[in-house]
Amino acid sequence: MHVLDELRARGFVKQCSDEEALRAALSEGPITVYCGYDPTADSLHVGNLLTMMMLAHFQRAGHRVVALVGGGTGMVGDPSGKTEARMLLDADAVAHNVACQRRQLSSVLNLDDPARGTMIDNAGWLLELRYIDFLREIGSCFSVNKMIKAEGYRQRLERDSGLSFIEFNYQLLQAYDFLVLYQQQGCRLQVGGDDQWGNILAGVDLIRRKEAAQAFALTLPLLTTSTGQKMGKTHKGAVWLSADRMSPFDFYQFWLNVDDPDVGRFLRLFTFLPLDRIDALAALSGPAVRDAKQVLAWEVTALLHGAAAADEARAGAAAMVANEAADDLPTHHVLDPSLPLVALLADAGLAKSRSEARRLVQGGGVSVGGDKLDDVDAILPADALADDGVVVRVGKKRAVRFVGV
Repeated sequence: MHVLDELRARGFVKQCSDEEALRAALSEGPITVYCGYDPTADSLHVGNLLTMMMLAHFQRAGHRVVALVGGGTGMVGDPSGKTEARMLLDADAVAHNVACQRRQLSSVLNLDDPARGTMIDNAGWLLELRYIDFLREIGSCFSVNKMIKAEGYRQRLERDSGLSFIEFNYQLLQAYDFLVLYQQQGCRLQVGGDDQWGNILAGVDLIRRKEAAQAFALTLPLLTTSTGQKMGKTHKGAVWLSADRMSPFDFYQFWLNVDDPDVGRFLRLFTFLPLDRIDALAALSGPAVRDAKQVLAWEVTALLHGAAAADEARAGAAAMVANEAADDLPTHHVLDPSLPLVALLADAGLAKSRSEARRLVQGGGVSVGGDKLDDVDAILPADALADDGVVVRVGKKRAVRFVGV
């Protein structure tokens, strides 16, 4: 299968600057593809994993990838999709974060064989720029009128906080990155999230102007759940790829608790399983969906943390379910089954109040029978309360068995 067809089948493609020409270029032989990563933290997150997987598909198809870490642009801050300016990091903090991110990128991408992939820090050319020369050479290619119409800039300009001049330069710097990578690495394709579409197109246009050559932009959809919520957040915060930030067990649990309608889509995006096997897993329904979730959780955890860590996380999850089946769990008898679960959480002492219970549910901290709850108005069904009842868990350490009377 052509790599573009593979990417489309898995749900990676949102926009492409010239798909017919890109398809031809990819068919003629290996090309170099790059994606940028912002070193504002010492760990990448699950949103970054999406672009890492996209690069990996190109690499598996025989193309060369460049993971560009923004040691230079990270000291400016990308305003795309941000409601306020980021805190500027010093050079030492950026260098530390770059080193940490390399380990996470290397878990998915081969960055050790220069013929297949490499990691490059744009500080190598951005920090040495002569400002006046840069403005004359690169700034003259950009229209301020056009730039301020871009969605990311426009939204910030409409806010009281505005847009700082240093952030306004970001599009020029990212476009310049693409130009330098074209000149030094022969890079012809930049990929990224769809919020980067304008920035990537600016690089495509700059290469056309300066090199009279065609380069390409390819973006993927922003990551959301089936309910339309931004994917990658839990009640504890972001879903980090670093084991220091998020344990392999918690990482495994995150994937185990995704909503049922999302399982097939996430299997396509975040695993390398064959599409026919994913179709079979996605077709499961009812309690069998948990089998598909276990495959998803194990595959992604093994990819980032190794098979041994994934096995340990799977065993820990199984032990937690077994503990929920134990007889020594606290039991709460439900006198009025018509009460919403948030009320029962408060009555059982799992939350101090209904308001706190609502916040716990909204934050993804409540599970019923092992499945994450996201409906603050949910009511426990009568059949769940029958016989041995159902275990409701808040976090990892607090659990109560709810039974009917």
